[in-house]
Amino acid sequence: MIAFHTEGVSLPPIHEQDIRQWVSRVAQAHGRRVGDINYVFVNDDRILEVNKEFLQHDYYTDIITFDYDEADIISGDLYISLDTVRTNAGQLGVSYLQELHRVIIHGVLHLCGINDKGPGEREIMEQHENEALRLITL
Repeated sequence: MIAFHTEGVSLPPIHEQDIRQWVSRVAQAHGRRVGDINYVFVNDDRILEVNKEFLQHDYYTDIITFDYDEADIISGDLYISLDTVRTNAGQLGVSYLQELHRVIIHGVLHLCGINDKGPGEREIMEQHENEALRLITL
């Protein structure tokens, strides 16, 4: 089940059922099934708290993914800073919703086993993001 929660922010203007279907299609494309995924939309203050508390990182980020996968079933908690998404959208020259969709699926791709921290991995992640974004039907 895919659920959407907020902490200190309003729910962004997403179509929850469409997002659920899209996430399931992307997971299937990676040979996975969807278990319990919780999207938690937060502000920059909260993402910084989560980053410090759980990862010992003292910086803002757009998403933090907690992976609870079991075998081929993806599950996790995905914290998304709507403030950082908005800032990044402006810097990248894309709409807020385009950037939000990219971040929403970025977390799912992490749950599917795609990383973006090692040499060459960022480019691979971006390729998978672009492929996933082509599957969205909103």
